[in-house]
Amino acid sequence: MEIPKPEIKFDASEELLKKYLRVLKLARTPKRDEYQKIALVAAAGVVLVGIIGFIIFVFFDHKAMLGF
Repeated sequence: MEIPKPEIKFDASEELLKKYLRVLKLARTPKRDEYQKIALVAAAGVVLVGIIGFIIFVFFDHKAMLGF
């Protein structure tokens, strides 16, 4: 008994390519104020992660002094 192989359609890649092209046509470069807002939020995230990491470092570095 032979198991039939499923048919593979290749026109799905053509549809996918059309979707990608549509997105690229709609995309635009951000204006200066939009870019500054994005950069500010990204910088705030980096600073927040750094502060949390520093607090964890200080806690583990000085846990003997804190009585743990």
